[in-house]
Amino acid sequence: MNFDLTEEQQMLNDSLRRFVTNEYSFDKRSRVIQSGKGTDPATWAALAEMGLLAFTFPEDFDGLGGNAVDTMVVMENFGRGLVVEPYLATVVLAGGLVRDSGNDAQKGDILPAIATGERLMGFAHSEPGARYHLAHVQTTARKDGDHFLISGQKTAVLHGGQAKQLIVSARTSGTANDQHGLSLFIVDTDSKGVKVDDYATHDGHRIADVSFSNVTVSADNLLGEIDQAFPAIEKAIDLGIAAVCAEAVGAMEAMNAATLDYIKTRKQFGVPIGKFQVLQHRMADMFIQTEQARSMAILAATEADSDDRNRRREALSMAKTLVGQGARYVAQEGVQLHGGMGVTEEMFAAHLFKRLTLINLLFGDAEHHLAEVSDGLLAKSA
Repeated sequence: MNFDLTEEQQMLNDSLRRFVTNEYSFDKRSRVIQSGKGTDPATWAALAEMGLLAFTFPEDFDGLGGNAVDTMVVMENFGRGLVVEPYLATVVLAGGLVRDSGNDAQKGDILPAIATGERLMGFAHSEPGARYHLAHVQTTARKDGDHFLISGQKTAVLHGGQAKQLIVSARTSGTANDQHGLSLFIVDTDSKGVKVDDYATHDGHRIADVSFSNVTVSADNLLGEIDQAFPAIEKAIDLGIAAVCAEAVGAMEAMNAATLDYIKTRKQFGVPIGKFQVLQHRMADMFIQTEQARSMAILAATEADSDDRNRRREALSMAKTLVGQGARYVAQEGVQLHGGMGVTEEMFAAHLFKRLTLINLLFGDAEHHLAEVSDGLLAKSA
C-alpha cells in the first residue's frame, strides 16, 4: 500500500492547511454554529473556487476526475479545523450517488451545480429503529402512473435542513430488511408533503428528521435501476466511512497539538506539567494511536472506490473499528490532560472531543464494525 501523496495531492494538502489555519478560525466556526444556518456561504463559495466541490466528479460533468484519496486529503484538513460545512452530505454522499448511479441527464443537472456551490444536497437513508442495518428501510415508493408516491420517515439526515434536494431510499418491493427492492429517488425538499425538522448535534453540525407524506416525484427522478439500489447505498456509505476516518485523523492530530501546547504552558509545583514523565508517556501513546489511525484511513481511502464488494466492506469495517477505538482514546486522553478546562466551551479540545465522539457513531460505531469483521472471518473459515 502506497502511503505517499502525489505531487498534486500534496499541493492540495498544503493549500488546505493554509486555508483552515488562516481563513477558518475557531471564532468563525463558532459564529457559523451559533447562526443555526449549518453553513457559511462565503466559506462554501471559497471551497468551490478552490475546486474542492468538483474533485471526485467526472471531467465530462465539470469535475476533476479525482478519487477517495483526494477526499481523504480534504477531510483530514477539515478535521483539523473542525469545519462544519456540508461537504460530506453534499459532495461525498449525494454527489457520489449521482456520479455512480445517475444517468447523463441527472449528472448534467446536478454535478456541475454541486461543483459551483449552487446546490446543497443530502442523503436520506437512516430510519428509526434501523440502527446500522442498511437494508432496514420501511419508507415506501408506490408507482402511480408516471409518478411515484413516497411515504415514510428518515432520521439524522446529515445537513438535511440545508439541502435543496435529497436522495431518498425507499422500498419499491419486498419487506423491511430485504436487500432487494430498494430504490433511490431525487426529491426536492420544498415538495408538497415533505416536512424537515432541522436541529444541531452536540458537536455543532446540523442534521434533520425528514418525513414524507404521499410526496409525488416523477419517474425521471428515479436514480439508477428500480429495486436494485442496495449496492449503491452500500458503496455510498463506504465512501462516507472513508471520509470520516480521514476527518477523525485530522481531529486527532489537532487534539495532540492542542494538548501538547497546553501541558507545555500549564504549571504545577512550579514547572510545566509536560515535564512529568508519566504525561510524556501518555502523549506518546496518543501519537501512536493517531499514526495507527492514519494508516487505516489510508487503507480505507484506497479501497473505498473498489468494485470488489467483499474486499471493500472488510477493509472499511477494519478501518472504522481501529479509527473509532483510536479516536476515543485520543479524545479522552486529551480531555484528561487538559483537566477541568478540557470540557469548557472556550477550549478547542472540548470541541474536538465532541466531534471525535460523534464520528465514532457515524455509519456504525467501532463495536458494530468489529462484529462485521468477526462475522466475515467466521464466514471465510466455514
